[in-house]
Amino acid sequence: MSDLYKPFDEQINSTPNEEPIKPNPYEKPVEPLRKQKKTGGVKSFLSMLTAGVMGSALTLGAVTYTDVFDFLKTEAQQNAAPSTEQLSESELATSVVPTSNSNNTTASLADVVESASKAIVGIINYQNQSNPFSGAQGTIQSGSGSGVIFNVQGDSAYIVTNNHVIEGASEVEVSLYDGEKATAEVVGADALTDLAVLKIDEKYATHTLKFGDSSGLRPGDQVMAIGNPLGLDLSRTVTQGIVSAIDRDIPVETSAGEWELSVIQTDAAINPGNSGGALINTNGHVIGINSLKISNSGVEGLGFAIPSNDVVPIINELIENGKIERPYLGVSLADLQEIPSMYLQSLPESVKGGTMVTYIEPNSAAANAGLKQMDVIVSIDNEEVQNSSDLRKYMYGNLTTSDKTTLKVYREGKEIDVEVNLSNSKSPTN
Repeated sequence: MSDLYKPFDEQINSTPNEEPIKPNPYEKPVEPLRKQKKTGGVKSFLSMLTAGVMGSALTLGAVTYTDVFDFLKTEAQQNAAPSTEQLSESELATSVVPTSNSNNTTASLADVVESASKAIVGIINYQNQSNPFSGAQGTIQSGSGSGVIFNVQGDSAYIVTNNHVIEGASEVEVSLYDGEKATAEVVGADALTDLAVLKIDEKYATHTLKFGDSSGLRPGDQVMAIGNPLGLDLSRTVTQGIVSAIDRDIPVETSAGEWELSVIQTDAAINPGNSGGALINTNGHVIGINSLKISNSGVEGLGFAIPSNDVVPIINELIENGKIERPYLGVSLADLQEIPSMYLQSLPESVKGGTMVTYIEPNSAAANAGLKQMDVIVSIDNEEVQNSSDLRKYMYGNLTTSDKTTLKVYREGKEIDVEVNLSNSKSPTN
């Protein structure tokens, strides 16, 4: 995660507010390397880059966002207090209900919060750890966050949270509104969109929350954040604020690579432990999942939530497939600004942007297409590529696992086109 944007569930004993504000938090300086007479120096440098970006590059792919939602709810249903709702198998895929984000509900805010809070849970991440003295394996609490019960189907209740809340967990425990605790099963998780779906026994779910339509949000709309700041001792804390801005693109670093999240900005007070909790409107509908905050000293009231209209298609696919299916390229990448100029001398002066291939996985789509180490990708399907994020954005928004795409690359100073038959990440050889 970027130094500037931090998940809410940082360790409580950390001191993010003591960290000085950096002039450019996105800058990634690269130490200058001594020039090598032999090509071994280039390979050594590429090996270092590969180690740093391996995880991100191997998950390049496309997330298909569905823009069609089910608007069959009646006005009475939209304004009713949230409650447990049994859905048919075809409706297990959650939908967005149309909602007004202005304060026109007849219920008081206290009534809305009281009802909504019953669907907010605490989430504890337990991880295996070896005793350094005895060598014995044990389970310790690694972190905590929040979640939202959004669906009940059959004997299961479904919870949405952030991926970074449950990432790396050997066991996930959910703390319910009434104090009961339940072991949760991870249905699916996606690091790039920072979303995860958990499942618990339906007997623990007394309430669910509906997703409201975040596309109608405007700066100034009243919102409330509900979650568990600083752990379960302050569970279901409610803070109030407004939508400060919409359509913010925030750069984040995840275990699956660098990405830009499109988020809602709010000044509702949020703290470590709020990750995965609900940002609701005055109708009690979830219009965002709280995910990020500015953690620098002297900064107040800058929190960010993933819009509900982005959340819904992701959690639907996670429920259906357990993961987000993405086309598989099979490369590690390093942007040109990360590479010392001595390794870019063969590039024409007119090339100002692009991303270099530093590693190619055997039998991957890239390997089968003939991509080579040190190829510099400058466009995909005639869309300019300034960096690896541009490449990801295009693939995520425009391509599927069965598509063919054309990469324009520079190899030893010459421009060539490489056609790639994208494959599924489950089977890189297809």
